[in-house]
Amino acid sequence: MSASDTSEAGSIGPASKALHGLAAGEAYQPDRADWTIPQRWDRYTADEHAVWKTLFERQTHLLPGRACSAFVEGMRDLPMSANQIPDFEALSEALMKRTGWQVVAVPGLVPDEVFFEHLANRRFPAGQFIRGAHELDYLQEPDVFHDVFGHVPMLMHPALADFIQAYGEGGLRAQRLGHLAQLARVYWYTVEFGLVQEGDELRIYGAGIASSRAESVFCLESASPNRVGFGLERVMRTRYRIDDFQETYFVLPDLDSLLDFTRVDFAPLYEQAVLGGDLAPGDVLGDDTVWQRGHGGYHRTMAGD
Repeated sequence: MSASDTSEAGSIGPASKALHGLAAGEAYQPDRADWTIPQRWDRYTADEHAVWKTLFERQTHLLPGRACSAFVEGMRDLPMSANQIPDFEALSEALMKRTGWQVVAVPGLVPDEVFFEHLANRRFPAGQFIRGAHELDYLQEPDVFHDVFGHVPMLMHPALADFIQAYGEGGLRAQRLGHLAQLARVYWYTVEFGLVQEGDELRIYGAGIASSRAESVFCLESASPNRVGFGLERVMRTRYRIDDFQETYFVLPDLDSLLDFTRVDFAPLYEQAVLGGDLAPGDVLGDDTVWQRGHGGYHRTMAGD
């Protein structure tokens, strides 16, 4: 994950014992310009593999009937199980055969330009560390469970694989145009927290949801959040939450519609989004396609209203 994905809000909760990569500030200096590091799979401890097992088993128990079919199929076809943290080389071998992607180890958050460059070249940067046993339900930064369990199964789907590469290419352009905030919202509401329609039901494809026990249930079953149809300009205008569950989830009609976005010139959409002004995370517009207009009770309670 890049730094821009955590830039719209301030502190997102209690800090971990130690931060990693860019999140550690000047304390961390990379050895390589691309911020990659060896995974050093053989150095994971039994306790670290046990944390992975706990997280893996509870998510695979929750996700049937909630995750989209592409996620389930990607998980099935990858060398990934509850027994141990996956080996990035083995994951890359499977991905390369299916969609031409590979997984590279990074120390944590990386600079935006590094993140975009990796994605543009079909390299997914995954945090090499794993959270502690005391952090199962909350972590301040993405770790190997979020990055690998949450993201990698969807990289087995051709549309998502092409979309994320295009996002990397678009990120480099958005930096030059000064519209990184608008583009980051597209990534947030798709790759991280997106829902997709399958038949008459909504299903999870976003990694931030798929790797979270609580949000896997909240996003689909709570009456609190909005669930509305996805629109590029609409999403570019909408701020997001990094400190709690989302107030609005955007729904794609199908995953293949992501390919349509790879053929769109985002530059005029950025300008329209800026002219339209930012929207609050919980706003519902008159022209939205509404699956559910949430009552917002959860976030009002959390705010003490």
